[in-house]
Amino acid sequence: MTTPAVSPPAPLISLTWTDHVTGHRGHLVVDRLVRGVSSGGLRMRAGCTLEEVAGLARGMTMKEALHFDADRTGARYVPLGGAKGGIDCDPRDPAAYGVLVRYLRAVRPYVETIWTTGEDLGLSQDLVDRAAAEAGLVSSIEAVYPLLDDEAAARRRLADAFAVEVDGIGLDELVGGCGVAESALAALDRDGVAYDGARVAVQGLGTMGGATARFLSRAGLRVVAVADVKGTIANPAGLDIESLLSARDTHGTVDRGALRGADRELPAGAWLEQDVEVLVPAAVSYAIDTGNQARIRARWVVEAANMPVLPEAEALLADRGITVLPDVVVNSGTNAWWWWTLFGDIGAGADEAFAHTRSSMRALVELVMSRAAEDGCTPRAAAHAVVADRLPVMAERFGWYR
Repeated sequence: MTTPAVSPPAPLISLTWTDHVTGHRGHLVVDRLVRGVSSGGLRMRAGCTLEEVAGLARGMTMKEALHFDADRTGARYVPLGGAKGGIDCDPRDPAAYGVLVRYLRAVRPYVETIWTTGEDLGLSQDLVDRAAAEAGLVSSIEAVYPLLDDEAAARRRLADAFAVEVDGIGLDELVGGCGVAESALAALDRDGVAYDGARVAVQGLGTMGGATARFLSRAGLRVVAVADVKGTIANPAGLDIESLLSARDTHGTVDRGALRGADRELPAGAWLEQDVEVLVPAAVSYAIDTGNQARIRARWVVEAANMPVLPEAEALLADRGITVLPDVVVNSGTNAWWWWTLFGDIGAGADEAFAHTRSSMRALVELVMSRAAEDGCTPRAAAHAVVADRLPVMAERFGWYR
């Protein structure tokens, strides 16, 4: 039976800005506010559109709601509304930083009052923080400060967390990949698939993809292919992920001089067709469409990136018995970690961050997969159903501005 498509409600705020210096355009969409505040990162990529940003903002509303548990007592973090920013500019463009500063200066009133933001595709948190300061902002998340019991202590706790490194990589870069990896492991556990020998291909070796590859490799899975802007690196026996991570530049591109003798260089799209159990698109939106989905042989597609699988492609994958674990579940750990830390549900240490992320993501995947089995639907449809149940409760308890 086919369920009629329902158009999402219009966002609360939707705007487009044009840079007077370069002509590049930027967008901001505030989908919803909870307690007067919204959450969602800022991305920069050539071709970024208002429609894309609106979809990402709706996804943030879902991610926040999925981490709300009405029955949990003692939690300090109360989920926020969803929002997103996007700038249509190549982050490698020499003019990109100036565009970023001017964009943040233009949307400064929103960042100061209702929109908390941070790194996303094409932008690191360090870069966002530097540009925010130059634009005259106290912080990219200052809109949430009035909701904190002790702002000074909360800010110190988050700063301490951002200073933590694990094996040479910042905790802020690792925690999202930890959540993605735990989501994949939970799915394998439901299917009774042993980690030892299970194979993985990852598109993108930046913040999210790199951390995901590390955690899956350390869990015993064999990462046989990774893709960056130069192409795909593959080795059926398994890649040396730590070596590749050490050979990345700031955009996640691997220095090919780090490859071992058995590693092969393949075309850019070859990551799609690898014979693997788990396929992780962790780079750009709209990476998997109705055409190239036919090349996928994985059992699971785990969406580490935002909106990497087009809806029509997801339907075709489902018809072939391939399950897509949706981005609103899988990559929601990064956003939640910020708030768990800031509000004080966890401390600044890595062990506590990873443990809390793993338990929360595993519980969320189990909830969504159980709902999907019960309703006879896809995990994405199940996630929508869970959100539909939770939003009215959030509205009643905390104030919900449509």
